[in-house]
Amino acid sequence: MWFARGVTPTADSSLPGQLHPVQTPGRAVAAVHRPQSVVQALQLLADDPDRLPLAGGTDLLLDLHRGGVGPSVEVVDLTAIADFDSIEETSEELVLSGGVRHGQVIADDRFIRYATPLAQACLEIGSPQLRNRATIAGNLATASPANDTLSALLALGAAVELSTWDGAAVQARRVAVADFFTGFRATVLQPNELITRIVVPKLRANQRGLWVKLGNRRAQAISVIHAAFVVDIDDGIVSGATVAVGSMAATVMLVPGIGAALAGTSLDSTAITAAADAARNAFEPIDDVRATAQYRRDAVESLVTRSLLAIRDQQHRSQWPEVVPGLHSALSHVPQTARTVVTDNTAISMNVNGGELSGDGASSANLLDWLRNAGAAVERTLDGTKEGCAEGECGACTVQLNGAAVMACIVQAAQADGGTVVTVEGLATTDEGLHPIQQAFIDEFAVQCGYCIPGFLMAGCSLVDEVPNPTDEQIKLGLSGNLCRCTGYYPIIQAVKSAAERLASDRLEANR
Repeated sequence: MWFARGVTPTADSSLPGQLHPVQTPGRAVAAVHRPQSVVQALQLLADDPDRLPLAGGTDLLLDLHRGGVGPSVEVVDLTAIADFDSIEETSEELVLSGGVRHGQVIADDRFIRYATPLAQACLEIGSPQLRNRATIAGNLATASPANDTLSALLALGAAVELSTWDGAAVQARRVAVADFFTGFRATVLQPNELITRIVVPKLRANQRGLWVKLGNRRAQAISVIHAAFVVDIDDGIVSGATVAVGSMAATVMLVPGIGAALAGTSLDSTAITAAADAARNAFEPIDDVRATAQYRRDAVESLVTRSLLAIRDQQHRSQWPEVVPGLHSALSHVPQTARTVVTDNTAISMNVNGGELSGDGASSANLLDWLRNAGAAVERTLDGTKEGCAEGECGACTVQLNGAAVMACIVQAAQADGGTVVTVEGLATTDEGLHPIQQAFIDEFAVQCGYCIPGFLMAGCSLVDEVPNPTDEQIKLGLSGNLCRCTGYYPIIQAVKSAAERLASDRLEANR
């Protein structure tokens, strides 16, 4: 028996044992404030420091739900702020505004050229759907040592700009990432401050960067260890080296002794062995459910060795995909409604599958629940979007929001106010019938129990629209955020390839 989120079973419930965390009620969101500028956002935080900034929400919304019952909170939604997701380039730096998402970094070729470790780390964050929502600033603010971009930013020597409203003007201070973390999931960030910019020094011509990860599966895996490397090499000789490691201690850390072990060498086997020993001996590793301390101690030695060999042999970018499916048509800012505060009594609206849909309950509901409930209220069937995990892991709830595939279970409904949503019911059209991806899933017997299929269809639709002739590897990468519990992956891959071929044929016919 399953219970809706926020509903506590009665004492005579027939459910044996304790509820799973996703079934228990969390903290309610009483109001979603939607400022139109950074200044307005800072003023809202200054007026009430207990308000929580909300950008992608992929960490915050889960933390609120998993934290158990407590006082309701108010959040300040940053996604309606124009230019808060902009990226600027100077001769020496890449400057990211506070709302820049991981998907933007991956899609921008400047990062793989000038900030290689950051691009590689962003590609390992969750899944395409999560990368379309999650922000670099959110990764920093959450401050888990397992957060993949932290080691990259630390090794690159990045800094953050923290802004606050003092009652008359915006005040800003710059803090090096090396000084930002004060402990496990703890930072110098004050309750009324926002990360408004992230400044990343560009790799110089004599520097090679690399980021690597050890995880328990290929996608959607929390790091057992992650590490970033920046090595200065002049005429084949190392003149400097920085290595940052995460998931080994309470915070990400620079490895002492690496520079001394490698300086003046040609990255020969003796120097690499000394660097690997320095990394092995630098930590008293954490011991948790993902790996023992001893395993981490042994694994970091191998990880450093292999990474330095790749840097020496100039293979540090060799595994970057030729095409990185992002499952989005655009990740630019989408203007939304001028509603500045949304509560559960506020009616919001959005274009869903070509028609306007309105409903309330938006401050507490995620987009998944809001779509199903608002649709049912007006007898529009929108129950194809399924809840499988309630934490952005399985992809069953994938929808397109403003042209990007997202996990509807970890998008606050209020954030979609005024936006455009496509669900699985919107793929088929009256004139043309089933979408080619839907027909291909039928033809290739890609549907088994069917529960996960709506999410696969939505992700697959975004994929074939973006990559006209995807390879098997590109399909696997594009669908890495979707799980099939019936293990039907081979026919699903074939269905996506068949749909892509059908669409290519249709385009060719249309152009004749």
